[in-house]
Amino acid sequence: MSSIRERNKGLILRAASEEFADKGFAAAKTSDIAAKAGLPKPNVYYYFKSKENLYLEVLESIVEPLLHASSPFNQPGRPAEVLRNYIRSKIRISRELPHASKVFASEIMHGAPHLTAEQIEQLNNQARHNINCLQGWIDEGLMAPVDPHHLLFSIWAATQTYADFDWQISVVTGKSTLADSDYDAAADTITRLVLKGCEVDERDARASQIKRA
Repeated sequence: MSSIRERNKGLILRAASEEFADKGFAAAKTSDIAAKAGLPKPNVYYYFKSKENLYLEVLESIVEPLLHASSPFNQPGRPAEVLRNYIRSKIRISRELPHASKVFASEIMHGAPHLTAEQIEQLNNQARHNINCLQGWIDEGLMAPVDPHHLLFSIWAATQTYADFDWQISVVTGKSTLADSDYDAAADTITRLVLKGCEVDERDARASQIKRA
């Protein structure tokens, strides 16, 4: 029974992510979410009680991966390795959770009215920690003296655009769906721009990779 419950909740959550991403919270209808999930409408209320609760679950489904993406900053590491892994983690979110990513972006653009105080604090604390790491590397002479706030904002924008502006990317590339190789190329390109622009020595990252191999 629990496996059926989890399966149905997963179907509803994915469908809700798409509907909220396409139409926003106010315009999205639970009937459309249920239809997209292939389940009766009462199931939405049975599992999530209300449309607002379902929206909050969609936000939760993206907040945790966003926090986890910063894990490279939460352990000892050199700038090149940390930044490379962070950028890849952010691109992975855009590839695997594009609809939830759009919902999160819309939530932020509207002043985060549905994010809990705890979620906002977690996200802000992690951002401040990442910025402090960047500033520490700058102070040690391991990076060029760029503004760490705007460097982080630039990485957010460059990686999240593959979810939030997927329609434009599809039009420009002529591809209805990006392949894994496209996301790999995106991560490599963004990483190269960041490391070169910040004058980070990439040999540190290569040395770490060789040691792990």
